Amino acid sequence: MHDYPIFLFTALLIFGYGLVSRKSGESVVTAPMVFVAVGLAASFFPVDFLQGGIRAPFVKVIAELTLVLILFVDASTINLKRLIREKGIPFRLLCIGLPLTMLAGALLAFPLFPAVGIWSLCLMAFILSPTDAALGKTVVTSSRIPEKIRQGINVESGLNDGIVLAPILVCLAALTETPGETEIRYWIFFILKQLILGPVIGGAVGWLGGRLVERASKTGWMNETFQRLSSLALAIMAFTLAEMVHGNGFIAAFFAGLLLGTRTPEVRARVQDFGEAEGEALELFIFLLLGMILVPLSTSFWNLQTWIYTILSLTIIRMIPVALCLLGTKLSWQSVGFIGWFGPRGIASILYLLLVLVQLGPKGYEQIMAVIVLTVLLSVFLHGLSAVPLSKIYKQ
Repeated sequence: MHDYPIFLFTALLIFGYGLVSRKSGESVVTAPMVFVAVGLAASFFPVDFLQGGIRAPFVKVIAELTLVLILFVDASTINLKRLIREKGIPFRLLCIGLPLTMLAGALLAFPLFPAVGIWSLCLMAFILSPTDAALGKTVVTSSRIPEKIRQGINVESGLNDGIVLAPILVCLAALTETPGETEIRYWIFFILKQLILGPVIGGAVGWLGGRLVERASKTGWMNETFQRLSSLALAIMAFTLAEMVHGNGFIAAFFAGLLLGTRTPEVRARVQDFGEAEGEALELFIFLLLGMILVPLSTSFWNLQTWIYTILSLTIIRMIPVALCLLGTKLSWQSVGFIGWFGPRGIASILYLLLVLVQLGPKGYEQIMAVIVLTVLLSVFLHGLSAVPLSKIYKQ
């Protein structure tokens, strides 16, 4: 631990921000904004722990752990049966809006970046498709916003990062393929491993683990502390077991949360509470890395096309698919515009980018890195600053 003073720096920052977190929550200043800004300021100083950049050993470990926990916890908060049965706003956003966003992102990228490969541009578009409700937390907590709108934005954010994972993995496989691996049988075998082993193993771990936690809690064998700790344990077990048999651990973690076998509200809440608290600490660390490492790496590649695509990503690429998927819901145009605007790009996009860069390296992928980093950076501040004022003037 003493080799990585960045952990001490992060701990001090979390503690310091925590002391004023309630007051900050009442303002337009959000935690991600603070951590990104501090990271940007720190990047100007020659500190040792920045020398390794994205190749530093701790980056891969922290990124993977954060993504595993987020995928598990986000999925565990969703009532899957209710989502399928009601087919309301969240269902439309995920099943119609998200695919349209992914398609629009790819199609608009092709003419803007003709020198970049198709698989790389698809990867960029898919990485920028998930939303992050935490960047505009006021939107999903304000009593001024109708519950169905808040629930729609929150559920969409909780599930879309897991849904886009499979297409991202296909793009990664295409970019890392080696000679002799282009046969149809290779791709069939790859897709089967990713889309069958991960979900089956993850679902089994989540369902069985949740049932055991529930049974042990009801009989008085398991205390509340270990009920909370079980979220981290189940997420890591699902990830590791899937990776051991060459399935995808991230998909497994997502399905473990989605099929969590705990149905007792109190027990389920404890499992989720710990995961959310630990997940938030890890997320803030990732936002710190965004400012410290990713922004300095990207700035020299911010050209006109980068800015154009970033603006399109935060507006047209998101808002038109949302408007299309919400046709027939009888929502006012103000509500549709509100949902469309509050699709901030945040932690999932950063984590997927980090995993791509750790696996492929930044060389040759500077353009897509620049676009993703700039999009998330602008989103952190634009959506963070607009959440409170737009929530106050919201009208159905």
